[in-house]
Order: sequence, then structure tokens, then C-alpha cells
Amino acid sequence: MISSSELISCIRVDKISMRHPGVVILTGPSSCGKGEVASALCRVMSIAPSDHLSMGEILRSAFQNAKSDPSYANLLAERYKISATANIFECVDTSEDLTRKVKNYLPQLENYFARSGMDTFTSQVEWLEFCTMNGLLVPNRWTQNFIAAHIEHSADLRHRPFILDGYPRTVAAAKHLLEFLRRLNIPVIKVLHLSISRQEMIQRATHRGRADDDEASLLSRFQFYIENVQPSVDYLKMELGSDSIVLIDAHQPVYVERNGQKVLALKESIANVVSAALRGLGVPRVILKDVLAASMNMDDTHRSESLNN
Repeated sequence: MISSSELISCIRVDKISMRHPGVVILTGPSSCGKGEVASALCRVMSIAPSDHLSMGEILRSAFQNAKSDPSYANLLAERYKISATANIFECVDTSEDLTRKVKNYLPQLENYFARSGMDTFTSQVEWLEFCTMNGLLVPNRWTQNFIAAHIEHSADLRHRPFILDGYPRTVAAAKHLLEFLRRLNIPVIKVLHLSISRQEMIQRATHRGRADDDEASLLSRFQFYIENVQPSVDYLKMELGSDSIVLIDAHQPVYVERNGQKVLALKESIANVVSAALRGLGVPRVILKDVLAASMNMDDTHRSESLNN
């Protein structure tokens, strides 16, 4: 007779899937690894990469679809009051601060779009595109509405699980998101809150080498996280219940010996965080080793193919 331990060792599980549709919300401070964790969860949980919704991708698709997809453009204009025909200087979003900001970028705007006269007419969609492609913030109202419009326009998202990466970031955004999800009958499966210290965030960001990762900017981002993102998670906890929120230590380093020195094993370190996320989603420990090994092998294959192409 085969023992229970032998039975377990005979079973291999390479991929899993969610029982029902809904959204997994992934939140945390800058540089906590949300993108890497989301990509790994997609591979492990049979979620299409296109169903990993990050704010940057949503903004890019918003201005692209507003120019190429009439049904999306109509939805954006009629329900959310954002269109390619509305002048940023004479619309619902117009304010002295926004007008001043747009006009401060007039030379760059006219160079980007290769046309003059943008001091009298710059459309909302043009300003969205310029901000997205140049790393500028868009009006707060737009952020909330682009999330809603993207999900509403992608009807299939109501019938399969998807990941929302890096949103909401304020209590107001969390309230708006829950109201919208309830209206479409989309359940929140889990909120995965990745946590790292301020020191670790600064260290990770510094290694990226981005021009906007100076110390003052990084400290400002972490302060924004403390004052806005954490309260938004508390609001979600109050509305959804404590069982829906999973706090995950996003700093679980693995070190290996190389040439007599200990160096960070990045892939294994990410796997530790992904493992914690999967446990938070209810994946049994007994199959974690298999699904993570399969995911890491798949990731290596993708990297090899990218290098060869």
C-alpha cells in the first residue's frame, strides 16, 4: 500500500487557476516589487498577461483607444467627460493650476504633436498622451475614471480573474473603486499589501538608476505611501473585512556564495515573496514548490527567447 507521503510525492502541479472571476488588488510602496509579483502570479495562476492591469498600461491604452476605438471613445466622452474634442482650457477639469501647468509645457507639447496653437486648444486626450509619455501626473478624476472605463470596456474581465497593480492609492480612490466594482458585480478576491521599509525602498530605487530617483523624491514617495496608500488599505479592510487583506513582507532575500562572497539571488528572493502571496490566496503549501519551480523555469525560457530574438 502506498503511504500518503508517497502519494503526495507522485503528484506534480505546474499551474493552478482561480475558482471564480474577480480582482486581486496588489498594493504597496514604490519599488516593493508589485510588477514582478504580478507577472509571477499571472504565470502561476493561468491569468493572461493582458489581465495584469497596471496604471501605466491603462493610461497608455486609454489615449490609444480614444484615438482608434470609436466605442471606447464614446464611452469615455459620454460617461466620463474626457474626449479628443474637449479643450483642456474649457472643460470640467479646467482650473488655474491645470491651465498654468499645461502652458508651462507648451514648447514641448507643440514639438511632441508637431503643431502650433496649443496655447488656445489642447484636447484632454492630447494632454493625457503627453503626460503619460513624459511621466507627468494626470488630473485625479481621470485616474479613477480610466480604471473604470478600461474594466467596463473590457467586458470579458467581468468573467475571469484579473490583477489590479498599484491602485488604489488614496481613500477616495478606494471608495470609488469599490462602488464601481459593486455596480458591475465584480468581487475583490484578495488585497495583497506588499510591505518594505523606507530604507529598503530607497536602496532598491537607487539600484534602478532612474533620473527621478533622487533622495528627496524617494522620501516624498514613501511619505505619500504612509499618508495615503496605507489609509486606503485600512479603508479596504473596513469595507471588505480583515480576511480579505493579506500583509506580505516584500523583503525576503536569499543570498548565495559566489567567489567567496554572499550575493543576492534575485530570482529566489522574488520566489519567496510570490510564495507568500500564493499562501495568502489560499494555495496549499504542499503544491507551492511545484508551481513555483514551473513558473521560474517558464520565466527562464522567456528570458532566453528574448535574448535570442
